[in-house]
This record gives sequence, C-alpha cells and structure tokens, in this order.
Amino acid sequence: MLDLQRLRALHAVSVHGTVGAAAAALGFTPSAVSQQIAKLERETRTVLLEREGRGVRLTDEAWQLAAAARELLALVERAETRLEERRGVPSGRLTVAAFPSAARGLMPAVLADLAKRHPALDTRLTEVDPHLSVDLVAKGAVDLVVAHDWDIAPLPAPAGVEQAAVGEDLCDLLVPEGHRFAGRAGVRRAELGGERWICQPPGRVCHTWLLRTLRGAGHEPDIVHQADENPTLVALVAAGLGIALIPRLGRGPLPAGVVEVPLDPMPVRRLYALWREGAARRPAIAETVRTLRAHWPHASARTAAPHSRPTG
Repeated sequence: MLDLQRLRALHAVSVHGTVGAAAAALGFTPSAVSQQIAKLERETRTVLLEREGRGVRLTDEAWQLAAAARELLALVERAETRLEERRGVPSGRLTVAAFPSAARGLMPAVLADLAKRHPALDTRLTEVDPHLSVDLVAKGAVDLVVAHDWDIAPLPAPAGVEQAAVGEDLCDLLVPEGHRFAGRAGVRRAELGGERWICQPPGRVCHTWLLRTLRGAGHEPDIVHQADENPTLVALVAAGLGIALIPRLGRGPLPAGVVEVPLDPMPVRRLYALWREGAARRPAIAETVRTLRAHWPHASARTAAPHSRPTG
C-alpha cells in the first residue's frame, strides 16, 4: 500500500518544481522530502526523479503518480472537512500562502489571533509570489491563499476556486527629500515623465502597472534599478537614486530622506482570500477569512499616513 505522506511529498514537488520549494511548503527539510520520495521509489520499484543540472525533473511515471496523489489528497481533504464540520470548531492543519507584504504587514497578527482563540488549529504560513499562489490553491498545494490584484490585472479565479475580498491597499509615490515632488499635496500621472524609476523586476504586477500607466500618459519609463523586496526599493529611494511607487501594507515607517506623495488618481490594489470550492464549509477556512477581514482595518490604518488631496 502506498504511503500517503510520500505521495504528498511527490505531489508537492510536482506543484512547486523543486525539492527545496516543496520542502518549504510542507514544513520539512529538503533531505526529508528526498528521503520520502526515495522510499516511494522503492515501494513502487519506479524511478520518479531524475537529475537535471542542479535540479531534478519528474519522470513520466512520476507525473502519473502525482496526478493520482492529487486525487487521493482531495479525497482526504473532503473527509477532514466533514469531520471538522461535525465538530463545529476550527481544528487540524491549515496551510496558508501570502504574498510578501501581506505576510509581513497582515498575517502575523492574524496568525497570533487564530492561535490564541483556536488552539486546536495548526495554521502554517508560506510566503509566495501572488502570481503563483492561485495555482497553488487550485492544485491543492495549500488550503488558503492571500493574494492581490490591480485595476490593470484582475485576479483570476480558476474553476473550482472561490474568493472573498479582504480590503484595499493604497499606494503612494515615494521620492527623495529635495525632489521636485517633495512637499507637493499630490502629483498627477501626466507629470511623471523624465523620472528615474526604481521598481520590481519584469513579470511582477507592480512593474506591469508602472509600464502601462506611464505609457498611457505618454511617457516611456526609465527604470534604472530593480529589486524584489519593498524595503530594498525604499532604501534605494532614500539614497536619492530614483522614485518608486510602493503599496502601504507592510511598508513600515519611512526612513529619513524619503517623502511620501499621493498620486492622483491614487493606485489601489485589492486583497483577496482564495480557497478551493466547498472548503468554506470547513470552520478553519471560514474563521481564517473572518479573521483576515477583522484585522484588515487595523493593518491598513497602521500603514496609512494622513495626506491632503491634490489640487490643480
């Protein structure tokens, strides 16, 4: 009989692409995941992983077994959901994936609140890029996702995935002290031409938003520095190396030398919770979504700074 935990390890590798990423998602070490799959290979008398450069690739047999594992894990999830429904209280393990600024600015308080009020619930967080997270919940790699979208890129909810709005995160223009925009009540998008920009790399929603917005206003953006993390972007602005558009959630206090200026109209990204269809019957899912919404006003108020609306 095939071991479910070993099938879970193979399924995680098929979803995340590497042993290391699968281990991080499962809360194991890479060596533990490798050992699970090695045992599964012995049980099935089948080669499942082959070396490819510095990584591995799944064999055709492994993909077939991973597809079967996904079906089995879905059955287990439905059984666990029914049991938790009967108990009527959040319990068991709940895996949550959130994008970096939500993992930093929202999830710590949410996880602490859940742990305090529901000791039978074992909630585990993984930080995941938002463009990857929806696929993870659809494939059963995580139970719940906290993701975001912008007006130019609505969040896709594939078949079998449900979503609920959590809140709206405002974004500000950050400029070095002494910049021509510093001290302004607001800046219109038509005024953004000729600036040196600091932004996330291509493929990120923020990068796409900047390109479309500036080109729509008749400006070709000059992106001089790129970095993944918002604190790095802020540090580059503080050094006087350019300007950046950065959401407020998880941003933290601005360092000396950085000035926040509202952009008119102000960009907004929307936060959502997503889960597999039917899983909302599980008390753990319903309670986590409720807790996310309950903590959002505090998280957004903590990061917001008073400002006046642009004039002229």
